[in-house]
Amino acid sequence: MKEEITITLSDGSKRLIPKGTKLIEFADEEAVAAQIDGTLVDLSKSLMEDATVTFISVHSRKGLDILRHSTAHVMAQAVKELFPSVKLTFGPSTEGGFYYDFDYEKTFTPEDLESIEERMREIIKKDEPFIRSEVSKEEATTLFKEMRESYKVEHLEDLPDHVSLYRQGSFVDLCEGPHLPTTGKIKAFKLLSVSGTYWRGDARNQVLQRIYGTAFPNLEGLKDYLHMLEEARKRDHRRLGRELDLFGLSDEAGPGLVIYHPKGALLRTILEDFERKEHLKRGYQIVIGPQLLKLDMWKRSGHFENYRDKMYFTKVEDAEYGIKPMNCLAHMLIYKSQIRSYRDLPLRYFELGTVHRHEKSGELHGLLRVRGFTQDDAHILCRPDQLHDEIGAIIQFVDDVMKIFGFEYEMELSTRPEKSIGTDEDWEKATDALFNTLKTRELPFDINEGDGAFYGPKIDVKLKDALKRRWQCATIQVDFAMPERFDLTYIGPDGEKHRPVMLHRVILGAMERFIGVLIEHYGGAFPVWLAPVQAILLTVTERHIPYAEKVYFQLIQKGIRVERDFRNEKLGFKVREAQIQKIPYMLVIGDKEEKEETVSPRKRSGEKMSSMSATDFIRLVESEYPNL
Repeated sequence: MKEEITITLSDGSKRLIPKGTKLIEFADEEAVAAQIDGTLVDLSKSLMEDATVTFISVHSRKGLDILRHSTAHVMAQAVKELFPSVKLTFGPSTEGGFYYDFDYEKTFTPEDLESIEERMREIIKKDEPFIRSEVSKEEATTLFKEMRESYKVEHLEDLPDHVSLYRQGSFVDLCEGPHLPTTGKIKAFKLLSVSGTYWRGDARNQVLQRIYGTAFPNLEGLKDYLHMLEEARKRDHRRLGRELDLFGLSDEAGPGLVIYHPKGALLRTILEDFERKEHLKRGYQIVIGPQLLKLDMWKRSGHFENYRDKMYFTKVEDAEYGIKPMNCLAHMLIYKSQIRSYRDLPLRYFELGTVHRHEKSGELHGLLRVRGFTQDDAHILCRPDQLHDEIGAIIQFVDDVMKIFGFEYEMELSTRPEKSIGTDEDWEKATDALFNTLKTRELPFDINEGDGAFYGPKIDVKLKDALKRRWQCATIQVDFAMPERFDLTYIGPDGEKHRPVMLHRVILGAMERFIGVLIEHYGGAFPVWLAPVQAILLTVTERHIPYAEKVYFQLIQKGIRVERDFRNEKLGFKVREAQIQKIPYMLVIGDKEEKEETVSPRKRSGEKMSSMSATDFIRLVESEYPNL
């Protein structure tokens, strides 16, 4: 009789199975992989000892990633079979699907995508297994040299001594996995588009072609996603930013650097004023730090060692400086400017701080990924015993703000990365503080292993917009390392020096990114309190202009953001133009309105409202502000 081992399933039940049994032999139909004691593995793995097993459903976030990454491999196989001279790079899963980058002398056409899809269907129909093998780096290098896959060979130089390969049919790729059991598990996919990119995202490198696609567990999910993509195209913040005259991005100025036009600058100012008010209500102090700090500061903090690839540097009178990518260093200097008592804590420093990061040109994307941006950054210095309450207060702050903008959200706890500073004990305390606060507040969250900041673990808040897309904005980070490196102390009740803990946090995150998300969330039709232009006055004829001017000054004196359209054009034409600009209210002024000293409002939807006085209209606008 074969030796038996015990497995513990996610529901707590235990089973005896023969040693050497493959996971797939007792997985359900929806499982695409498994976790053994926390490690993701293929279903083809054989169990040789007692273990805790959690199966990964294709409908889960991890399962969907595995499905999509496997589909990317099938796409690469199809491309290689149809266009043998193509050189392969890599193809990960993404938030909404997957992509694969190729080096090919010709440009892929829409007809090529159709051919690739057809070949993918043939590969899927064969139901070929994804087979994993582990080899030495030297073996893999020899293999890919023989295959003339130069990008794989170059990438292998950065990998450890042993790597994993995956094969389906005649196709082999360098990959960590895991993957689906077979290609036949792919039920619904679609190739979406082709764009240009650069090898490793660096404009100095070879130009590549990126084919985007998506995959879902079923056709219904795919159909819903394609409908969402069509809606997303209508809401694209880059297009709306031009049409609504909010901002510009100019190669002449430099890639990834945002130029705010008057309406966009006003929108940002409204958000910043909102932020200042909400922070002051919660006991934060507003501070401002410099754009440059001496290089020695960045070396002391660990940024130079762990983050310098993202930084810009300059010289001033033979001294080296770093342009700040984060705001924390100046805030620590403010803390150190005087002796602190345990009674002073917590201290909450808030700054709308502009930072610059060296993002690769191939990764820049409208307002969502830029090189210069402003964060609603805060650093809280507190005693260790205050950590739980301060984390909880930040979470509540995030919740309050997200409700105002109409966002649902999810939370993710990211743990210690390979590249980090600080002691094991401090990392454990920091991670426990975040974990326990989430548990105490009964908030669901995912674990993102190894994706914390180099100085501490973090909670990331993923917003869900009107199209149910996820966006990373708010974050909360616990840091024991920086106070140690900068010798931050407070005098305790015992008269001795003690070390505070620092919380790094943002609520909206980068203002540029958040504005981009807002544009797409609202489709450019901002709520009244946020709209750069809340109303526009439309005259029926030129003789109504004097009364309209009187109304205009009455409105602006009460803080209503209003524009005038007194052109000698037909009223219908003016209304349509105002609707295109997505202005919340159009105030029509003709004979009747002038005589009765009223305005006739129309909503941007076209709905007509009853005439009212300018004073009543002001009250109407004020009633639509959120109860902050």
